[in-house]
Amino acid sequence: MTELILQAIYSGLLAGGVYALLSLGLALIFGTMRIINLAHGELVLLAAYFAYTLETRAGFHPLAAIPLALLLVCACSLAVYFLVSRIRVQGGQRELHTLMLTFAIGIILTNTILLIWSADVRATATQGLQVPLQVGVFYSMWSEIIFFGISLVLVAGLWWWLSRSWYGRAVRAVSSNREAAKLMGINPHRTEWISFLIAGVLATFAGVAIYSSGVIFPSLGHALTIKAFIISVLAGVGSIPGILAAALLIGVTEALTVTLFSSALQEMTGMVLFLLVLFVLPNGLFGAAARRG
Repeated sequence: MTELILQAIYSGLLAGGVYALLSLGLALIFGTMRIINLAHGELVLLAAYFAYTLETRAGFHPLAAIPLALLLVCACSLAVYFLVSRIRVQGGQRELHTLMLTFAIGIILTNTILLIWSADVRATATQGLQVPLQVGVFYSMWSEIIFFGISLVLVAGLWWWLSRSWYGRAVRAVSSNREAAKLMGINPHRTEWISFLIAGVLATFAGVAIYSSGVIFPSLGHALTIKAFIISVLAGVGSIPGILAAALLIGVTEALTVTLFSSALQEMTGMVLFLLVLFVLPNGLFGAAARRG
């Protein structure tokens, strides 16, 4: 029983790496523009289906499909920003209107995917990614190890970019106070489209990771958006290391639920944890203490 629990924790940590990739883009957009991009999961799914197409039609390895998938998903992400930036409603109504707009874009993308690829469940046929790998007494697939490492690199890279680079500090300034950032010579529109571009990059890696280690289907996008939103709330706005920690926590919790109870309770576990955090720590597990107060 102990070995089974340890294996579940190990598998949950690996799944948490993919969850972190999934959530970083949504958290970055929300931190910059205070907008929940409800089309984020569909962009992730678009990358997964594009990798599937390149694999089945052109013989691409899913990892080799990432550069071309980046072009498609980043272009779609910038198109979403263009539509969002057209909204000029004053006050809090802007958040509501952008929420409705991105939800509509998500529905359009879901139906587009359904029309192009049908409702069949898809999975990678690349054997190298599905080969089992033994690490000590633990077992996993090569794809899980590869994308867990990629996730750690991207989380560290994004954290460094936000804390050390000029554009990263500009993003933080716009997130903190948009008007004050303008007075300091920062162009908010430039930082916003850069945030959407980076979110597209992260969504691409997340989509290929999900396709390489699991199955995809057109209605998955909505569930991915909810998962990313839950992790962002658990982490607290603006905490990149918090995103990784919250994603690992969700991954381990879900894996233990499946192992000890039932797979039918997997999604409910994350939602219960989400509600508990909202009641106890409204600003997230890693939010600022002052904001909690």
